[in-house]
Amino acid sequence: MKLKALTELIDGEILEGSQFEDLEIDRAYAADLLSDVLALTDERTTLVTGTISPQVIRVADILNVTSIIFVRGKCPPDALLRYAEKLGIPIVATKRTMFETCGLMYANGVRPCKSRPMPNRSA
Repeated sequence: MKLKALTELIDGEILEGSQFEDLEIDRAYAADLLSDVLALTDERTTLVTGTISPQVIRVADILNVTSIIFVRGKCPPDALLRYAEKLGIPIVATKRTMFETCGLMYANGVRPCKSRPMPNRSA
């Protein structure tokens, strides 16, 4: 699914990176805890989050995240958008919840990214 089509599907808006509207979105990972994203994401993916701190962009850069979708009507600050522009990471915002956003994405062919295995915590 192309970024533009995905943005329309989730009633979103491309806040940064409209030149990437033809970017193919086929994998996604959703989390608000950036430590989960760092620990568990194991491939290039779209990040779905409600966290709007500058650390989101840093994590996205480290993991080669292809795009970020901010949910729950979160509006990232201008500094975050400028940082995303500098790194070439498109930013989309939607008023939908994370659950709704992920459900729509999954129902339309976007699949979960591969995750790193969780450590075995047997006693």
